[in-house]
Amino acid sequence: MPSWQGKSKGTTLGYGIFVATIKKFGVRPAYALLSVVALYYFLFSFKAASVIYGFYRRRLHYGRFSALLKLYKNYYRLGQVLIDKIAIMSGAGADFTFNFDGEENLRNITALQKGGLLLSAHIGSWEIAGHLLKRLNTCINIVMFDGEHQKIKEYLKSVTGETSAKIIVIKNDLSHIFEINEALKNNELVCMHADRFVEGNKTIEASFLGSPAKFPLGPFLLAVKFKVPVAYVFALKETALHYHFFSTHARDYSAYDKKEAIPQMLKDFTGEMEDKVKAYPEQWFNYYDFWKF
Repeated sequence: MPSWQGKSKGTTLGYGIFVATIKKFGVRPAYALLSVVALYYFLFSFKAASVIYGFYRRRLHYGRFSALLKLYKNYYRLGQVLIDKIAIMSGAGADFTFNFDGEENLRNITALQKGGLLLSAHIGSWEIAGHLLKRLNTCINIVMFDGEHQKIKEYLKSVTGETSAKIIVIKNDLSHIFEINEALKNNELVCMHADRFVEGNKTIEASFLGSPAKFPLGPFLLAVKFKVPVAYVFALKETALHYHFFSTHARDYSAYDKKEAIPQMLKDFTGEMEDKVKAYPEQWFNYYDFWKF
């Protein structure tokens, strides 16, 4: 079983140093500091390093040197994305620019007045994607595991302020299902990842990058249950201060029966994931063995 536990690394001290650097000197000096931090993780985060190195070697077929270079870039990109998130959401990201590829697809969903489900993965920055969705002038709900340590959450909230999106926390009592249902009934958009699960969740198997992997069943069941249009969205970092937001056309799976709809949806989703991972290989932030059962 994958060993991901729904928690992220980091300390309030570490975040505080980067926040102070961003506020006093800007984003680029924070990147310079990050290069040292990324090197530390590259050298000493053995478990995560072996997994992501294996991903580059076995799944994307890089040579040893190229895989090591991508490994360092992966840690560096992750740090950049976290810095960018703080800068943009705290109002210090005025120098950032964005492309919106497929924004009209999301506007078409909101025009249907049926609600909609936006599925993404741990590729690029979901937080920045959610922040950019406020352009749609509709209520955005982001479904997530309550995985960050409470002190870090409180600190980031004090820095970035309240998010414009509503957060729906996944809970063991399944009360989040009722919140999702209520949001869709109100013709709102619900955004969630569909590439990770914690132990005990129901899963569905699909081929991903040439080998079978397990995906959470929940997001696909929700789309079938509530019969809402589905789009696949991603926000990828392309240069130091530029992001590219992607959204597919809205897809209606209500014409399929349940046994056909979920496999078709999963096939569509993994296809979009593969395209983005191959195009932006250093921005898939999965630090556990994704293919291990």
